[in-house]
Amino acid sequence: MTRHGKNCTAGAVYTYHEKKKDTASSGYGTQSVRLGKDAIKDFDCCCLSLQPCRDPVVTEDGYLYEKEAILQYILHQKTEIAKKMKAYEKQKQALKSEGQLESKSEERERAEKFKQREGNIVSKPINPFTSVDKSKDDGKPVSSSSDSSAGESSSAQVLPSFWIPSLTPEAKPTLLKKPSKTVLCPMSGRPLKMSDLIPVHFTPLDPSLDRVALLTRQDRYVCAVTKDTLGNFVPCAVLRHSGVVVTMECVEKLIRKDMVDPVTGDKLKEKDIIPLQRGGTGFAGSGVDLKAKEARPVMQA
Repeated sequence: MTRHGKNCTAGAVYTYHEKKKDTASSGYGTQSVRLGKDAIKDFDCCCLSLQPCRDPVVTEDGYLYEKEAILQYILHQKTEIAKKMKAYEKQKQALKSEGQLESKSEERERAEKFKQREGNIVSKPINPFTSVDKSKDDGKPVSSSSDSSAGESSSAQVLPSFWIPSLTPEAKPTLLKKPSKTVLCPMSGRPLKMSDLIPVHFTPLDPSLDRVALLTRQDRYVCAVTKDTLGNFVPCAVLRHSGVVVTMECVEKLIRKDMVDPVTGDKLKEKDIIPLQRGGTGFAGSGVDLKAKEARPVMQA
């Protein structure tokens, strides 16, 4: 293809390549990007602060948190739930008072309708001592009370102009739903309690190093049994009784045979082995979805 053909801008067809290029430059359309290794959380970092944990705790679903961060989150959620519950109770009392007023008005209207119905049934008494004007009988009939009431009802049905404020629609506040009192985990969305948090004890690679020197190293922790280096590329688990972190290979080959905690010697159950949630490695074969999407308005050609 010639150079003129590659740079042709007078085509009659809006090609897919042109549409994709214009969409990316204009800010329209769903944008997707694949995350790199630098955008992935390390296995020993908190899911809230994204920093290495000083006092790590893990949930039953395997999500690691800094103890201070997750306790602040639970306290904040309980405060928000209390505020929502207070607003809901206030709305409930207001609706109850409005319902009482409506019931009183309905009873009053029912009593007025009953009086009016009873008044229509009973005829007016005739006074024999009053004279009747015969001239009215010869001519047009005298209008009765029913005719006057019909005229009043017809005049009452005529509504005034629609643009006056009394006939404009009334904006009512949105009704609040009763909030749930359960605190949910920010990662899994399942109910979370402070008693469900399990302390975690990582085994450092070099016990002689202080915390600052340990955090500067890429390989910081090892398995408590096999001394294998831990990382995002190594599946690992937390034992509930001791809180130590071991590799899943150690769990499958050693621990599952006797179901005994190798540190404390306690008998283990299946729920006592908690697989630790970890980030991806940056490679496509890690088994973790590393795509991020942002939904934006769509540009139509």
